[in-house]
Amino acid sequence: MSTAEFESQLHQWRHSLHKHPETGFEEVSTSEYVAQQLEAMGLEVHRGLGGTGLVASLTVGDNPTVIGLRADMDALNITETTGKSYCSQNHGKMHACGHDGHMTMLLGAAKLLTEKKDFNGTVRFVFQPAEEHGRGAKAMMADGLFDQFPIDEFYGVHNWPGLPAGTISTRVGGIMASEDNFEIKIKGKGTHAARPHMGKDPLVIAAEIILALQTIISRNLDPSIPAVISCTEIHTDGIRNAIPTHVVITGDTRSYSPDVQKMLEERMRKICEGICHMHDAECEFSYTHEFSPTVNHEKCVQTAVLAARNIVGDSKVDANVPAMMASEDFGAFIEKVPGCFAFIGNGVEADGKGFTPLHNSNYDINDDILAVGANYFAEIIRTRMPI
Repeated sequence: MSTAEFESQLHQWRHSLHKHPETGFEEVSTSEYVAQQLEAMGLEVHRGLGGTGLVASLTVGDNPTVIGLRADMDALNITETTGKSYCSQNHGKMHACGHDGHMTMLLGAAKLLTEKKDFNGTVRFVFQPAEEHGRGAKAMMADGLFDQFPIDEFYGVHNWPGLPAGTISTRVGGIMASEDNFEIKIKGKGTHAARPHMGKDPLVIAAEIILALQTIISRNLDPSIPAVISCTEIHTDGIRNAIPTHVVITGDTRSYSPDVQKMLEERMRKICEGICHMHDAECEFSYTHEFSPTVNHEKCVQTAVLAARNIVGDSKVDANVPAMMASEDFGAFIEKVPGCFAFIGNGVEADGKGFTPLHNSNYDINDDILAVGANYFAEIIRTRMPI
């Protein structure tokens, strides 16, 4: 297959996947489409891991090393506005994060490796459901992913608008943050807005809590260690002329290590309960771990950087990209096995108007980077398991 034919195939796969987006744990048609392409390459496909996830393996030679490559499959509940010829046909759903491109890159790598077989070892092509809400990786592992299909090292990518198209960036250590969600329920005593002294105003208490939470990062954490606490919603049962009884504050935190996660949770709980106690109000505080931090392993980063340089050249590789505060479900995998996550630049500008961000109704992954991702994935295998 010529380079032009290969790129044409990548575009065909990507546009077909883009037309038929499905959200987390509903990727039935998506998974079947991917499975059929893999089977057409002669691979045996194992379906149904973590619901709609699937795994295909290819062994060449006698090297016992097993390397995993992963792509996510789910779309978002967003109505597409790109107007492209291959625009989403599932109203209210679209691939606004480029997972259609990630699947295409991994299919492309499978195509290259099954045709050339220019490595010695085993590669596993892992297609994961439900990345967007941080549950797909855990679901696949709960279904025995690593028991049924042992993996020594795991590699993944994400397209990244704002980085030059076709560049590859990674780093040792934390590259994407954890996401922990919190809910703070405050019960005061409602009263007439003209008679505040007759009640216990939970909105005033909530305001104190929101401000106090911001001191955790600035006064409890080493300034060189990144973390974020964001209160994003406030709900009350009050009306214009009545002070409420109940207020609920929700939001999330971002960080890169379990120690920081633990500190944030403990300090937040103490502040919320303490302020409520000071005002003789009741407090319920809950804190849940949604995404693990994505922490790259040094040896795997070395492999990834070498493979990237072989594909795009040294000038287009950043081996120490700044860490991102966004979260990625791949982190749950590489808590269990060594691995590396990388960004493939989607482009900096479009028509001089600035780039479209992820999770935007007008987002469309750049077709020109599909071959870069496919070749990068394949080169990881050749680099790590040479003939």
